[in-house]
Amino acid sequence: MTNTKNTEESQGSQETQDSQKTRKSTENSRSAKKPGPMEVLRQARGQLAELTGMEAESVSSFEQTEEGWALEVEVLELERVPDTMSLMASYQVELDTDGQLTGYRRVRRYERGRADARRS
Repeated sequence: MTNTKNTEESQGSQETQDSQKTRKSTENSRSAKKPGPMEVLRQARGQLAELTGMEAESVSSFEQTEEGWALEVEVLELERVPDTMSLMASYQVELDTDGQLTGYRRVRRYERGRADARRS
């Protein structure tokens, strides 16, 4: 009987230690450092390319917001010859604080060789 009692106590002790380790692991993952600007930028480009099938050529705007991050990404939508006639597009991309894409939309489409009209 004594051996059975000791075995039950040691199992209970092991379960307590395991639950403490699990709790600490969860706390560490919650307090894990949020991704920095460069990591967010890489994630945004990769996620947008995966969703649209178009590779980002550049990021023309990048800022941190209360909800996470907002970017404007330039992509090649239609390649033409000469290259200056290729169709480009600007996409507004929103990510949460962890760098996960929450939404995107095309805000502008233009020929690569054209500048915006000058506004007074």
